[in-house]
Amino acid sequence: MTSIDRLVRDLNLVRKQSPLVHNITNYVAMNNSANALLAVGASPVMAHSTDEAAEMAGIASSLVINIGTLDAGWVSAMLIAGKTALERQIPVIFDPVGAGATAYRSQVCTQIIEECKPSIIRGNASEIIALFNAGAKTKGVDSTNASEDALNPAKALARESGSTVVVSGETDYITDGITVETVKNGNPMMARVTGMGCTASAIVGAFAAVNPNRLEAATHAMFVMGIAGETAAGYSKGNGTLQVNFLDMLFNLDEEIIRKQIRL
Repeated sequence: MTSIDRLVRDLNLVRKQSPLVHNITNYVAMNNSANALLAVGASPVMAHSTDEAAEMAGIASSLVINIGTLDAGWVSAMLIAGKTALERQIPVIFDPVGAGATAYRSQVCTQIIEECKPSIIRGNASEIIALFNAGAKTKGVDSTNASEDALNPAKALARESGSTVVVSGETDYITDGITVETVKNGNPMMARVTGMGCTASAIVGAFAAVNPNRLEAATHAMFVMGIAGETAAGYSKGNGTLQVNFLDMLFNLDEEIIRKQIRL
């Protein structure tokens, strides 16, 4: 089975199994992430109350923790859900939005990584560098570094944390600390759509739910994001139409489009 065959297999598994992806994410990304998960074939739930965090995480196929709009109550729910998922061997995907921008964000990131032990960490270059080096600074939630700048920190972070690390950018890098996979599909216009990185983390959650190989699952998810975004951008007039066209392309993505558009 080729790498493309395995990618198509996982996409079909997501659509067949419709895994429940529990998202504790930010206000900005909720709608985008939920719609993207539905479009790709997964089943999203957005639940951040501490009263149900453990129960919801326990019945989910994967958990996505995203710290975009931080709040102390939400952090408590993230830790409860993350520990529950860890105990039940449910994959945890961590999106460290804005890591390094403030001391509080950096502290929360450290706590989540130490206590929830994420299966996969996905962030932009500046966020990944900040996780590895507490002295690094981000520009709010945007990256000030190219993705290749974060490759060595990502490999080191993966080895130290035991997580597979995904660096998003013009080229996406996915590493377990030893092996490095690259995804070159995508389009610069995607960076003009709010929550697109958060959506990537949600899609990673869907693929991690159907494939226990974390490196492979994350790579496949990023190819799906990149191919759908690149193809949709080709007939979008701007970032507004890209939002809609991207969802439609996720919904209609098939083996023929993947084989035609993938850049290995």
